[in-house]
Amino acid sequence: MAEEYLTKEGYDKIVEEYEMLVSVKRREVSERLKEAISYGDISENAEYDAAKDEQAEMEDRIFKLEKMIKSAKIIDEMEVSNDFIGVGAKIKIKELESGEVYDYIIVGTTEADPFVGKISNESLIGQNLLGKKVDDVVEILVPDGTFKYQVLEINR
Repeated sequence: MAEEYLTKEGYDKIVEEYEMLVSVKRREVSERLKEAISYGDISENAEYDAAKDEQAEMEDRIFKLEKMIKSAKIIDEMEVSNDFIGVGAKIKIKELESGEVYDYIIVGTTEADPFVGKISNESLIGQNLLGKKVDDVVEILVPDGTFKYQVLEINR
C-alpha cells in the first residue's frame, strides 16, 4: 500500500469526514432506504433507487477514506528540511521568462489544490522540484511547452 502524504490538518479533515460519514450519513441513508421500502414495490421506486445509489457512493467514499487513513504518513513540520525541497516544504519559485513569483506548499496528492498554492509531489512541477535547493534552476516540460523556474526560498 503506497504511503499517503498528509499534513496534520489534511489528516484531521479526512478523519472528520470519515467519522461524519460513518456515524451520521450512514444512519440518514439507512432511514431513507427504510422509508422508500415502506412505499411498497421497490422495482419501480425512484426513492429506493436514489437511496441505494447514494448508499453505494457513500460506502465507496468510506472505503477510500479508510485506505487513506491507514496509509497516511503525516508530515511533521519539524522534520521538513530548509536545505532542499521535499513534501511539506513551503517554497517560493520564480518563472524565469515572465518573472512571476509563486508561493507553494508541496503536499501529497490528496491535499493538492493549485488554486490555493498546494501542489502535489506527484505533479509534473512537484516531481521536478523535489530535491532541489535554493538558487537551483529547474526546466519542466509541460503540455504547453517548457518552463524554467528558479528556487528562491525553502521554508517549513
